[in-house]
Amino acid sequence: MSTRIERLDSGTLLQAVSARADLSSAFRAAALLFVTVLTIVAAQVSIPLPFTPVPFTLQPMIVLLGGAALGSRLGMSSQVLYLALGLAGLPVFAASPVLPQGFARLLGPTGGFLMSYPLAAFVAGYLAERGFDRRYLTSVLAMGAGLAIIFVCGVAWMAWGTPHVGLAAAVRAGLLPFIPADIIKIFLAATVLPAAWRFLR
Repeated sequence: MSTRIERLDSGTLLQAVSARADLSSAFRAAALLFVTVLTIVAAQVSIPLPFTPVPFTLQPMIVLLGGAALGSRLGMSSQVLYLALGLAGLPVFAASPVLPQGFARLLGPTGGFLMSYPLAAFVAGYLAERGFDRRYLTSVLAMGAGLAIIFVCGVAWMAWGTPHVGLAAAVRAGLLPFIPADIIKIFLAATVLPAAWRFLR
């Protein structure tokens, strides 16, 4: 009994649920797959914008929430699996009239955003493992750190990995239009895990 209480006081939400219900590693694998599927579904909720090749999607919120709930390694693995499915040619990336599915998507202007997902999920999970997901303000910090990684990688790839773009144009196309909506998403997402912890306790 004391071991279960200790696990509720440390680690991630998934670890706490597993400890309380005596769930097996199969459950953790199912949770990983569930986050991968949620990422795919979030990609399909896509709004193309006329002034940028980067569509508006719900993916960053799912990536960060999933990473925080699963922890650093499982969170990162869920996004590595997502990218692997995309590289295999499955239509898991956001629908786009100009951007292809498959490996070519990662070489395009949005490739940096996609390739940042495993790292962003790892960081959100790493901070969650240290208790950042227990309170609202620290949860905002954990989500904000992951979102910053997504934006830095995405804008850097657009600026220097895509021919004839440059940093200024990449910031205008890949950062500025998304800041207001993504800040709102971070504030909303940061309420989920503290509420889940309160419910679990």
